Amino acid sequence: MGIVAPNGIGTEEYWAATLAGKSGIDVIRRFDPRRYPVRVGGEVLAFDAAAHLPKRLLPQTDRMTQHALVAAERALADAGLEPGKHDEYGLGVLTAAGSGGFEFGQREMQKLWGTGPERVSAYQSFAWFYAVNTGQISIRHGMRGHSSVFVTEQAGGLDAAAQAARLLRKGTLESALTGGFEASLCPWGLVAQIPGGLLSRATDPHRAYLPFDAEACGYVPGEGGAIMAVERADTARERAAASIYGEIAGHASTFDARPGTGRPAGLARAIRLALDEARVNPDDVDVVFADAFGVPALDRAEAEALTDVFGSANVPVTAPKTMTGRLYAGGAALDTATALLSIRDSVIPPTIGTGAVAPALGLDLVLHQPRETRIDTALVVARGAGGFNSALVVQRHH
Repeated sequence: MGIVAPNGIGTEEYWAATLAGKSGIDVIRRFDPRRYPVRVGGEVLAFDAAAHLPKRLLPQTDRMTQHALVAAERALADAGLEPGKHDEYGLGVLTAAGSGGFEFGQREMQKLWGTGPERVSAYQSFAWFYAVNTGQISIRHGMRGHSSVFVTEQAGGLDAAAQAARLLRKGTLESALTGGFEASLCPWGLVAQIPGGLLSRATDPHRAYLPFDAEACGYVPGEGGAIMAVERADTARERAAASIYGEIAGHASTFDARPGTGRPAGLARAIRLALDEARVNPDDVDVVFADAFGVPALDRAEAEALTDVFGSANVPVTAPKTMTGRLYAGGAALDTATALLSIRDSVIPPTIGTGAVAPALGLDLVLHQPRETRIDTALVVARGAGGFNSALVVQRHH
């Protein structure tokens, strides 16, 4: 795996920060946020694209793509997977993205209206596109097999990983890179998010994002994500893969009806279907990585789904995204990587910020400090704007 997150660049740096409760959420620094009602975000500030990528790629790519390219390279290195030694048509790239290269687009719009159309970059034709991460990773590493992009917002990282696993099981692919990235913390990107009314307007970074708390006031936007190398177990064994974090065991996705129709939400059904595919019972799940919207009504809906499946406070629940913000398409991919690290090290990372769980929610939320316990099975839950629900089960490799 390869990780670029607001609280750490690189898998071990991110993981150490997460276990230490170190947050990457702060007042936005890359532009002056004082004119906006939302002033807090999870920014990747220590990232130096020029130190990691060829110079020719820098003017072609948005920040989210630069993050994704670095994470992909690290994932391949971590897996000991050299694309040039494999059939290029057996290697695929499946990523999630929603907004595309907003910051790149903003710069080119400023050129268009500020200095004239002749100054607009030709790379604008694709740098803005939500499929560009998949394309750039595929091109850079010669991975010419089945490739696609999933536009289901926060749920996308889970949907992409599950589809990669399906293609591997069918034999369509030999190996794949999967994950998700987003980077819309620029003025244009921020104003596109504000009208939804779900962003936290708190000015104190420590109190801005409080999922499942009685004082929850919205979520904090963030940037970053994760890329993971996925392959069949027999293939990994045959080539003596450098590191195996775990297995994708089950997945399901559902779609909610439009509010007001009276039809039930589909999150609990997605969880049950994912557990069924993994052939595990609710009692077998050792930890749930929550979607954790930080919006009271949405937190309550998620808690109801979890208690519906697991009972009241019967499974530890955590939301390490309280240290990064919601990363949109990158969020569930990062949660999946974090779940696999939890399995590797037998520890549940904490939820920070939240002071105490609202009693009516009935959740055993891991707060403030990591909880050491053996983890064999983890469930990752994600909801995407517009009604998408997704659940992914990952397990210890046997």
